[in-house]
Amino acid sequence: MNQRVYVAGPMTGFPDLNYPEFNRATQYLRELGYHVENPAENPEPPCKSWAGYMRMAIAQLVQCDEIHMLRGWKESKGARLEREIAEQLGLLISGAPS
Repeated sequence: MNQRVYVAGPMTGFPDLNYPEFNRATQYLRELGYHVENPAENPEPPCKSWAGYMRMAIAQLVQCDEIHMLRGWKESKGARLEREIAEQLGLLISGAPS
């Protein structure tokens, strides 16, 4: 399977920035054969800002066929933006319900 999937969910305000949940979903999706874009694996941007992280994330997202939403995504400004972009691009949406 060459399907590319982006993992989206809340980070801000979570212990360890919710990376454990991102990494669990990534491991599961990789075991299913997906190529996974996991923003929790990205390096810190030089500017260290939310916008810097989002610029990297959006560049990953637009290369994908699917977005996988983690629990709590509705409370995350970034995840809501990523989902909106995914919807506008016609990506398949999976994971936590809307």
